Amino acid sequence: MSLDGKVGIVTGGAGGLGLEIAKELSRKGAIVIITSRKKSKLQRACSMIGKNCYGLELDVIKPKSIVQFIKRISKEFDTVDILVNNAGFPFEREIWFKKVHDITDKEFLNILEVDLIGSFRISKEILKIMMKKRNGVIINIASTPAISGHSYGSPYSIAKAGLIGLTKHIALEYGRYNVRSYSVALGDIDTQAMRKSLSKSELQKARNENTLKRLGRPEEIAKSIASIAGEDFSFSTGNTLIIDGGKLVI
Repeated sequence: MSLDGKVGIVTGGAGGLGLEIAKELSRKGAIVIITSRKKSKLQRACSMIGKNCYGLELDVIKPKSIVQFIKRISKEFDTVDILVNNAGFPFEREIWFKKVHDITDKEFLNILEVDLIGSFRISKEILKIMMKKRNGVIINIASTPAISGHSYGSPYSIAKAGLIGLTKHIALEYGRYNVRSYSVALGDIDTQAMRKSLSKSELQKARNENTLKRLGRPEEIAKSIASIAGEDFSFSTGNTLIIDGGKLVI
C-alpha cells in the first residue's frame, strides 16, 4: 500500500507517537506536514523524518494560529489528503487521579480545548479543502476509556469520546465528497511520555491488563494509521479501530 504523492498533516507530530506516525506516512511515500507550538522541535523532527517533511508552527487552541496555518498550507500545497488529529493535552497525574467531583472547570476545559475543540477547529478548515478536491481521510486519535469508561482521568475520556462523535459526523456528512473518517482508540502504548508518567509497578500493571501481556509499540500504531489512511480501507468510514492488545473486546 503506497501513499505516494499524498499530502498528510500530523498535529503534534514533532515527538512521541505523532512523530512515529509522521515517519510511517513518509516511508509510505506521503509528503508530511508536522505541527508543533515549538519551532525547535519541528526542525529536529523533520531532520529525523527526512525529505518531503515540512514543520509548521500551530497552536490548536488559538484560532488565529489555525487561520495562519491554513493560509500557509493553502498557498504552498495543492491539497491535503490526510489529517491525523494527534495533538493532545499532556498527561498530568494530579488531574488523572482526581475524581469527577474534584476536577476544576479550568482543568476540564484545558483538556477539552486541546484534545476536542482544537481537533474540531482544524478539521473543519481541512474539510473545506477536502470537499473541493472530493477526497480525503481524517483520523482522530482517541483512547479505549472513551468507549469503556475508566475509574480515573474523566476529562481525558470525555474529550476522546467527543472525538469519536466528531469522527461519526464527518463520515456521515462528508462521505458524498469522498471524505472518510476514523477514530483510533488506543490502549497503553510504550512512549517516552508514558514511561515518564508511570512508576515501574504501574507500567507492569498496564502490561498485564491486555491479553498480549505487553505495551503497544508506537511503530505498530503508526502502521495501522498509515493503512487506514490509504486505499486499503476505501469502503470503510466512521469506524473506531481499537488497538489495545485485546484489553477491550467488543
